[in-house]
Formats: sequence, structure tokens, C-alpha cells
Amino acid sequence: MVLQSSVKNCFQLSCILRTPKAGFRSITSGGLIIQSISNDVYENLAVEDWIHDHMNLENQHVLFLWRNSPAVVIGRHQNPWQECNLRLLRQKNIKLARRRSGGGTVYHDLGNINLTFFTNRKRYERMENLKLVVKALRALCPQLDIHVTDRYDILLDGQYKISGTAAKLGRTTAYHHCTLLCNADKLVLSSVLKSPYKGLKSNATPSVPASVKNLFEEDSSLTCEMLLDAIAEEYATQHQIDHHVILINPADEFLLPGISNRVKELQNWEWVYGKTPRFSISTCFNMVYKDTVLDVKVDMDIKHGRIEVCNIGLPEQWLPPALCSELMKSLTGSKFCPYETTTVATTLLRVCPQDSELHSRWSLLCENMMMLM
Repeated sequence: MVLQSSVKNCFQLSCILRTPKAGFRSITSGGLIIQSISNDVYENLAVEDWIHDHMNLENQHVLFLWRNSPAVVIGRHQNPWQECNLRLLRQKNIKLARRRSGGGTVYHDLGNINLTFFTNRKRYERMENLKLVVKALRALCPQLDIHVTDRYDILLDGQYKISGTAAKLGRTTAYHHCTLLCNADKLVLSSVLKSPYKGLKSNATPSVPASVKNLFEEDSSLTCEMLLDAIAEEYATQHQIDHHVILINPADEFLLPGISNRVKELQNWEWVYGKTPRFSISTCFNMVYKDTVLDVKVDMDIKHGRIEVCNIGLPEQWLPPALCSELMKSLTGSKFCPYETTTVATTLLRVCPQDSELHSRWSLLCENMMMLM
């Protein structure tokens, strides 16, 4: 497999991308294979959307290859609090992204490769794409026991999921993307994809849990680069195009005009969290204070990622009712987010009476409230 990133190729690709009506015929007929040099999840998702919106795929196929640094990616209609451990993501500095396609939640790291198949909508065929991946894997490792399921997953040894699928269908253009586990950190994967949040009710699309396995566990000689090359080669063979992969930089505004704005949109809190379907939380937690155990009940409605209704129930003698009421009032309309809750709590604390006992109780309550987020 020859990787081409020359100035000439980039210039040719730029001309094609910037004049979508021309198609790709000046580079190749039938298809194009592109690979991102970035490991940033927001940049790579932005490239997907850019290609979907700008390329003329009437008579062409495009395969986009990409890898990400640690990130959790949720489907367009999912609830991040329902799908993953946000506290752990923050602790480990793992990014959270919401893609524009449907489907379930996946964990990405550099041991996981991503494949996006672009076609016009009439020729969109997920099963054929997955069969192509399986054929490439079998050519590389004939001993692998792999097959595609009716749910468009690829299973290893009949039970371990090594690839999941999602898609976006536009009016004339469509893309199907899938993951492939080579040597991902399964310990991190399993821990971050386990929600610790209790009492959550949501109509968001839930993920379907599955046992996973790395291909590396079956054949320790495999690398992500080998898998990418094998799939690209099979793609080129099936579409009768040259075995060339064009490297692109997703931050290149000349190549991809307007791409930086797309990246910003995908990073924006209003997209990642604010697009969450409406949900509610009804839960209780215990607070231990000076050998006393206190039961606290919390009911909240969250819409567009913001607290719409907030009720906190705790004994009146433990915290002045007016102060508790002010907290509920201040949280209403704020982001369902520990950082914003910290700001609200700190602001209210400044106007509280200078009573160390009261401040300690207040801080304990706010710390526990943030644990819900």
C-alpha cells in the first residue's frame, strides 16, 4: 500500500473538494481513499460531515480512514449521563463527542480504527461494506472466525463484538461508519461505558451492551496499520481503483473550507450535552455529617441539558429552608453540569451568614449534588 501525501496530490484533491460538481475524475475513477493525519475526534467527525455535505458522490465511492486519541462517542439521539461515566471521563481527560449519525456509544483510542464509507444514497449498502471488511481481515488472518450479524455488527468467535455500525442518510448522499477493535484498552473501555447515575428516566436511544474482544488477542502480530492497509487494499480492489491512500489534515482550511467552524460546533457544550433528549432524575443519597446520616431526595427535569425543574428534600433543621429554596431557584435554568453548579453554589455561599457550621453543611450538600452530574 502506497501512502501519498505529496503537494501535487493535495492540490489535486483540493481542486476536487472545492469544486464538487466536477466529481473526482481528475484523480481516479470509481473511488477515493482518504486517511486523516489527526487523532482528534472532533476534527475527524467534522471531516465526515464535510465530505457528506460537499462531495459529489453520484458516480463515486469514498473510504475515509481515521483513528482517535481516547474519546467516548455517543449517537445523535443519546443521553451521555445514561451512556457513560462522565466523572471518570473528566478525571482521565477523555473527550466526549456527539456524532451526527445514530447508533450507540463507542469508546475510541489509538487501538481502535474507524472506517467511513461514503456513497450516494441509492447505492448505500451497509452489509456490503462490512463483508468487504471481513474479506480483508480473512485475507490477512485466515484463521479468524468472524462474521457479520443481522444487526450489522462483526463478531469474533461467534460471541465477541469487534465492530459496531452507525449511519447517516442524507437526501442524496449517505455514509456508513464502523469501528474495528485491534488493541484498544478494554479496561478503560468497560469502565467509562458504565453509567453510575441512578434514578434516570429517558427516552433517548440506549446502547446495547456486548462482550468485546481485540483482534490482537487472536493474533498478537496484528497492528492498526496492518488492518488499515488490508482494508484499503480490498476497497481498492473491489472498486477497481489505484491502491493509494491520500493523507489529509482536517485542520486545513484551504482543502476543507469552513472545517474549523464545524469542529467548533462539535466541541460546543450545546451540541455535546444540549442536544440530549429531555430526561428526569429521581434519586436519593445519604450524607454523613458528624456521625449523623441524612437522607436527601432530589427530583430534577432536564431539557436541552439544562435544569428545568429542581426539588431538593431534606430536614428543615439541617439547612435553613430559605437557603435550600434559593439553591433550587438558582439551579433552575442552569446547565446540568458540575462546573456550573460549583459556580452557583460558590455565589450563594458568599451571601450566606458567616457561620462555619452552616458553610460546612452547605458545601457537603453541593458536593453531593455535583455527584449526580
